Formats: sequence, C-alpha cells, structure tokens
Amino acid sequence: MSALRPGTTPSPPTDTTGTNGPGPGFGPGPGPAPAPAPAIVGSAPTPGRASAISVRQVGPRAASRSGGAVRSAGPVVTELRLSAYASHRGAAFPIGPVTLFAGPGGSGKSTVLRAYEALARLGAGDPLDEVFPDPAGCVPEGATADAQGRRGFRIGCTTDGPAGPVRLDVAVQAEPTLRIVGERLTGGGETLLSTALRDPGRSTVQAAWHTAGAVPVTRAPLPDDRLGTSLLPLRVAGRTEGQLQVLAAAEQMVVALRSVFACEPQPLRMRAPVPAGDGRLRRSCDNLAAVLERTYTQCGQRRARLVAAAHAGCAGPVTELGVERLADGLLRATVGRGDGGVTPVGRLGDSELRYLALALVLLNGPEVLAVDAAGEVPAAMQTLTVLADGLDRDLDGRQLRELLALAVPVAAAGHLRLVGTITESGAVRARETPGVTVVDLEP
Repeated sequence: MSALRPGTTPSPPTDTTGTNGPGPGFGPGPGPAPAPAPAIVGSAPTPGRASAISVRQVGPRAASRSGGAVRSAGPVVTELRLSAYASHRGAAFPIGPVTLFAGPGGSGKSTVLRAYEALARLGAGDPLDEVFPDPAGCVPEGATADAQGRRGFRIGCTTDGPAGPVRLDVAVQAEPTLRIVGERLTGGGETLLSTALRDPGRSTVQAAWHTAGAVPVTRAPLPDDRLGTSLLPLRVAGRTEGQLQVLAAAEQMVVALRSVFACEPQPLRMRAPVPAGDGRLRRSCDNLAAVLERTYTQCGQRRARLVAAAHAGCAGPVTELGVERLADGLLRATVGRGDGGVTPVGRLGDSELRYLALALVLLNGPEVLAVDAAGEVPAAMQTLTVLADGLDRDLDGRQLRELLALAVPVAAAGHLRLVGTITESGAVRARETPGVTVVDLEP
C-alpha cells in the first residue's frame, strides 16, 4: 500500500461513458473473449468531464504502535472507482486509514460514500434491486439511452490483502431492466472472472473464471441480480492452482467489502429511552443506552477511554457514562458530572450526542456494531471500515479535532478505518491533523 504524497492526484481510469462502448468487466476474460456486451450508457452530456480531485495527506504517514507504516489486520479497500456514476466520471479515489472527502455542495461527496456502501452490500450478497432502489439516479447526469433504450452506470474498487492487489469492476444496466451486465475480477496479472450479458431475454450472465487446469477456463451462467464475485466461493472447487487463486482473490474482495459499518447518528432518536437487550449499535445509534449497558463491564480500559473522550467533547465535566433502568423497564443513558450530579443524555445538545455516538463507534469493533462481519474470518484478521457521511455535522471545531485525534491512533492499530465526508470548514481542521487524508472534490 503506497503512501500518498501531498498534492498528488491519482490518475483516473479511461472513461468511455457516452461512447456506447463496452464498460469495465467486458472484453477479453479468461480464455476466448465473450460476446460483445450491449452499450449501457448513452451519449455523454456536453461538455463531459471527469471528477476533479486533489489529495492531501497531512503530516507523516500514520505509524503503527510498533513504529512502522500502517498495516491493516485484514483485507481493505484501497481505491474506489466511479467510472460512470451519478455526477462522477472517470474518477479514482484513494482510500487510506482515515480518509475524508471535502468540497462544496454539489461536488459529489455523499455520492462517493453511497457507491462505497453499494459495493459493500453487493459483496455481502444483497440483491441488486435492494442495493439500488433508484437505479436511474445512479446513471451519469445527462446520459441518453441507446437505440434499445438502455442506460447504466459503472463502479469498482481495489482491495489489498494476502492475495495482493485485487481489482473489481461492475457494469450495471439501470434501464429498461435493472441487471448486472458485466463484471471483472483481476489479480496477480490475471483476469480471474469475467461476465457478460449474452441473451437479454434471460435473467443470467455468462461467466468465465480462471481454472489453469486440464480445462483452462470454466464457464457457467450466473444470476444477473447478484455480484458474481460473492458467488464464486460456492461455485469454485479449489482443485487447481488457478482455482485457488480465484478463491483467494474473491474471498479477499468479499471480506473487504463486507467489513463496513455505515454510521449516521440521529440525535432526535437518541434522546428517547430504549428497550434492554438490544446491545448491537444500529446505524442511527438510537439504541446507545442498550449498547452502553452491554459493554459496561466488558472492557474497563475501553470504557475509560470513552469517558475521557466524552469529557473532551462535551460541555462541562464528564466523569462517568452510565445507564438507568426506568420504572417501565426501558433504559436511559446518563452522564456523570463528578459532583454527584447526573445528566440524562436526552438533555445533551445535538453536537454532543453525535460526538458521543461517533466516539463509541471508533472505540468498539464488529462485536458491538450491527454489522454483518465475515463470520468465517477470525476477528483478529478483519479490519472494519466506518462510513460516516457528514462526519462534522453539528460538531464544533473542538469536537472535530478530538474525534480525529481519536480516529488516527485507532486506525493505526489496523483493525478500524474511517471514511467520511466533511464540510469545507471542517476540512481546514482535518488538514491540521497528521495521519488524515483529505480528498478535495470540485463540482
């Protein structure tokens, strides 16, 4: 994983959107080339443009506790590609331990995180229509349909891990029928999987994956509403060296994509008491009290760090975080003030609640968060990526500074990464924090 240099801009991939040419995942795969794929994106808007970005990493590259460069415990996404997606064209975004997307309104910050989460859900095996409930909104702006009325979009990513760099590119037809029409998985200089739509009348794509045995390529139909890469571990026997290479790459990609927790703290929902027993933190963090009760005695050191973080980011002294059981059996989180006073979290401001929830997320792993982690992979070999759209929403400068100061060493330990969006004013603060990568977008 190469370090980013201040002021560098990654080279975007070739963007053929609007040319009615094949998208990523098409063309020669293992063995003979598949049949030509249909054009899925019509003519480009005039004028077309690639997303304008610049990358800044502040200070030296974050170091691990052993003094070396950051090395994640498990597979991670190192690059996100929006070849043709909503407002982005030909864009390649580097993803580091702490990566924040900044830019004015309309620059596509939230779109980047939505694409990341979409890939994560596809990697987890979710059906296409659930991942993209509004597929037309993902089609590049201004793109027109081809002669068959077809439009679509293309996204992809690169992961790093035991199998080395592994690249995935996916082409999705949004109209007239939502379907995956092309997919390509590459690694080790080989095209390990390629799919193409051969018969529009069937709900399948023709897949070909690397075998390198008596038969160099295996071909079979796969459903067009699921990511083929996530299905490979169920279809590949692993008898030949080539098959083992395919399995290693597919499993690395799936584990990296599945290890994601999208966090959107909602202060209004966090103020109400909650039922006991729901001890896995949800996306909205509305069950914070139940999570605090569950983790109250699990790790004294982690709890002490959370109290210290709350003291640094909340108004007034904070000496304890507790939970009260009300008469009706519901739980209410409280803040101890040190003089015997106790403040229900419902009385905290929006910024304090968001800050507290994000700190709790950063200090805990998959065992506390409502995330579908890869159960077949030991926790010590996984790295969770937290997606936080609007990371600095409601936060003041002091709270953001404390949150980033917490995120950088946590990410340096290798088990957690943070990818978020941030306002232009928040980006000023983020650039002052060593170990944070800021990706500046332009509308």
